[in-house]
Amino acid sequence: MKRRKKVQHSSQSNKWMVTFADLVTLILVFFILLFSMSNIDNIKFKQLVNSLGLSESNGADASIIEFESSSQSQEGNNKKVLSNKSAELDRILLQVQQYLEENNLQEVITANRDERGVVLVLQEQVLFETGEAEILKKGYPFLNELGALFTTIPNQIKIEGYTDNRPIKTYRYPSNWELSTARASSVIRYFIAHYDLKSEQFIAIGYGEAKPVVENTSEANMQKNRRVEIIISDPTNE
Repeated sequence: MKRRKKVQHSSQSNKWMVTFADLVTLILVFFILLFSMSNIDNIKFKQLVNSLGLSESNGADASIIEFESSSQSQEGNNKKVLSNKSAELDRILLQVQQYLEENNLQEVITANRDERGVVLVLQEQVLFETGEAEILKKGYPFLNELGALFTTIPNQIKIEGYTDNRPIKTYRYPSNWELSTARASSVIRYFIAHYDLKSEQFIAIGYGEAKPVVENTSEANMQKNRRVEIIISDPTNE
């Protein structure tokens, strides 16, 4: 009778167990990471523990150690930054309003705050002759006050020019669009020429006779519509 050959089991036949153990470990680590990044409902967790009888058997209440997530921390920092920027705009508005009061300019320059930021409205006579875009010398003091202020803030600044609805047709200004844009540009050029300010901080816009604040039915109303608005933008709304 032939003898049966003894079957020799290779050590490699058990290697799959090592691979399986590694896989289980990786899956366990993955779910631990998911658990650590998830938001745990404290009430539901306690209900689960109580249903399993863990609270009674241990003689103590189950508790969760709550950690502030990175997203929550970032959100808190963002709110603090926005709050500081809002307070800075309030400070700027107060400073300008005090200057206007001290120099009796409230009738021709107004300073307020809306969703755009701090909005300064300068009537035409503060800066320009009618139909011209060259800044008058009497407008220098207020522009100097603003220029010094602008060097201390990073906010974007919009200069918007407006006219009344009376047509203009000259060699330099064929229409109110050119005149209003030239006035806005003149104000920006003044700031850049006299202060350490970059052109990237400014935007010049000419609206012409569009967007009047009142109807052009009288000379007084037309005078109100001929204006330059300087807007210190609110960074939270950009």
